[in-house]
Amino acid sequence: MYISHLSLTNFRNYGRLELDFKSGPVLLYGHNAQGKTNLLEAIYYLATTRSPHADSDQQLLNWNANEADEPVIVGRLVAQVVTKDGTQLLELRLIKEQKLQNGASFRREALVNRRQVRLMDLIGHLRATLFLPEDIQLITGPPANRRRYVDITLCQVDPTYCRNLAGYNKVLEQRNALLRQINESGSGRDVLPIFTDKLITLGSAIFARRADLFAYLARSAQRIHYEDLTNRQETIRLNYLPRLEETQPGRSREENEAVEEMMALADWLHEQPTGNHKSIAMRFGEAVDGCTEQDIARSSTSLGPHRDDWFFQVNGRPLAAYGSRGQQRSAMLALKLAEIAWMKAETGETPVLLLDEVVAELDERRRALLLQVTQNASQAILTATDPGMFAASFLQQAQTLHVAGGRVSSGVPLATPAGP
Repeated sequence: MYISHLSLTNFRNYGRLELDFKSGPVLLYGHNAQGKTNLLEAIYYLATTRSPHADSDQQLLNWNANEADEPVIVGRLVAQVVTKDGTQLLELRLIKEQKLQNGASFRREALVNRRQVRLMDLIGHLRATLFLPEDIQLITGPPANRRRYVDITLCQVDPTYCRNLAGYNKVLEQRNALLRQINESGSGRDVLPIFTDKLITLGSAIFARRADLFAYLARSAQRIHYEDLTNRQETIRLNYLPRLEETQPGRSREENEAVEEMMALADWLHEQPTGNHKSIAMRFGEAVDGCTEQDIARSSTSLGPHRDDWFFQVNGRPLAAYGSRGQQRSAMLALKLAEIAWMKAETGETPVLLLDEVVAELDERRRALLLQVTQNASQAILTATDPGMFAASFLQQAQTLHVAGGRVSSGVPLATPAGP
């Protein structure tokens, strides 16, 4: 899988861009704040319908266009994607309409081969794995970010999971609204089982799929980290923490009996027959029923995939609390490389790799491993301020493009490469 052409209109600092890509490694280089990261963001947005940087989709519109008084502002992202099954044309439109009385309205439209589809149905036609320097914050940041990472990974490969997740989030919102109503007025208890049953059915499928993903990622990341990144000196363990049952809180997220219980639950989930969620639904249902009064008092649902989490251990100790920054960076690199292997195993194709200034963050050993992966991928798009940090052999193989002021050009002389 690779992108052969990218077209941007009114996206970030690009008023208009038409860009041809080759398969294999692609290096985007230039000074900071010129538009390199924006190109990667555009590709990732087309793949996932989510931006890794913007708080709202309206921020993605070109700054100059956004300040204009035009009645309608349209941003367009179009990619021609070559896969083992043929070539597809993907398009995402960002439309801002100026309303005289109620302010501006904003909507998004997705098209596949010029036919409009739901945003959800755009996901999966282009699969991408994104490497960012700030990925380390997944280890130390809030659980919501870790759940988001898992959901984006699964949705790119499994449309059924994506539909189940969307359905679950909708039912969760409805159930929480009903819990608030019961808490405030006492009415609605007779309707609660309907939403609870839907929550259990969809949540059980989500639990099962996440458990399978984590089982693969844990095995692959452990091997990569132990054999390739640390020369058999350190072990890591990736632990899935499903909130399928009520657990007693302990001293911290990583160090208490509740965590051990959830890790055991993750193993049990992975052992269940593929596609058969009856045992999971029964266990989940009993736990949710047992929390009914607590949920009414809190006006929120206390158990379910929306409360899941995961964490790393290095040499048996929690990585977030005890690991160095270098160890955390190695763990995230192992996780992303495991993600690539999982996507390839599931789809038969390597995703497009997007690496934003990551190479400069790595030591020589980890840099060499990552560059080897990029050279073996169908397409890897990297950004750098200094192309001289790359070996001559890599630069000879890569398509090199200079980015300056929202313009992309080829043929600009490169700095002296670092070694052969």
